[in-house]
Amino acid sequence: MKCIKCGNMEDKVIDSRPIKEGKSIRRRRECLHCGYRFTTYEEIQEIELFVQKRNGSIEQFDRTKLMIGIQKALEKRPFSQSQIEDLVDQIIEECSMEKSPIIPSYVIGTKVMNKLKQIDEVAFIRFASVYCKFHDAKDFMNVICELKMNESPSKPYSLLAQASSQ
Repeated sequence: MKCIKCGNMEDKVIDSRPIKEGKSIRRRRECLHCGYRFTTYEEIQEIELFVQKRNGSIEQFDRTKLMIGIQKALEKRPFSQSQIEDLVDQIIEECSMEKSPIIPSYVIGTKVMNKLKQIDEVAFIRFASVYCKFHDAKDFMNVICELKMNESPSKPYSLLAQASSQ
C-alpha cells in the first residue's frame, strides 16, 4: 500500500481483524520509510447480477424484490426476519455461482420455490400461486396433489413449466 504521508510503497501489517461477519478485513499498517500508521479495509468484490425477465428485458437484480416476495409467502408463518434474510442470502449466493451474471427470472423463481418447499409447504403454495399465475382452485389442487405425492424437488411442477413458458 502507498503511504498517504510520504508516498512510499513499502509497509508492514501491524494488526489484522475480520469485520462485518468475516466479509471484510481491517488492517493496521505502518510505513517502513516514515513510520506513519494508517488503516486499510479489504472487502470481497461481489459480482453484479442481472435478471432476464420473461419478456426478454434485462434489469439489475433487486434484493428488495426477492425479499418482499419471500416475506409475503412467509407472512404469518413461524419465521423470523433473520431467517428470511438468511434464505434470501442463500438464494443470492446460489445465483452468484451461476455461469453468467444474467440470471433468467424462472431460475430465481425455481430456487425460491425449492427452498420454500423444504421449509414450509404453505409458503411454497403461496409463492407458487403468484409465480405460476394460478387461475383457479384447480391449479391449487394440482400443486397440493403433487406435494402429497412427494415429488422430487428437482422435478419441475407441471404448473411451473407452464408459467415459465408464458
